[in-house]
Amino acid sequence: MGRHSSLARRWAATAVVVGLVTLGATGTAQADDIADGTPCSEAARACVDLDERIAWLIEDGDVARGPVPISPGGPERETPRGDFRVEWKHRDHRSGEFDGAPMPFAVFFAAGGIAFHEGNLHTPSAGCVRLAFEDAEAFFGHLRVGDRVEVR
Repeated sequence: MGRHSSLARRWAATAVVVGLVTLGATGTAQADDIADGTPCSEAARACVDLDERIAWLIEDGDVARGPVPISPGGPERETPRGDFRVEWKHRDHRSGEFDGAPMPFAVFFAAGGIAFHEGNLHTPSAGCVRLAFEDAEAFFGHLRVGDRVEVR
């Protein structure tokens, strides 16, 4: 728990510095729109921390699952940072770009075919966010088309 609470404190401090928190009626910074323990807003349904190589599912502003380990894109094929929406999903997807490579539980959220999906956590992806089998299954079940995905 200590590692994750220190991550939360670090992200809360970062949020104040970069202006991700709002000012309340008194003009003081409030971190209520950051989902506790994550670098993402309460409006996100999925949150990714590329630097720490972890991700969360968020439900009504609270962490529903995570942090879970991920494997993001590598050099020259980085996972894009920003705010996205789930575009489409395919349970048994195969890559059109990589000779039909399996992408089970694919949840597409960014241009260029970037998705959450099950895969090897020990090597960089080609830009996707790879998850362990059980986590990929959970992300697939939790996320719906239109849901907000934040990648930090």
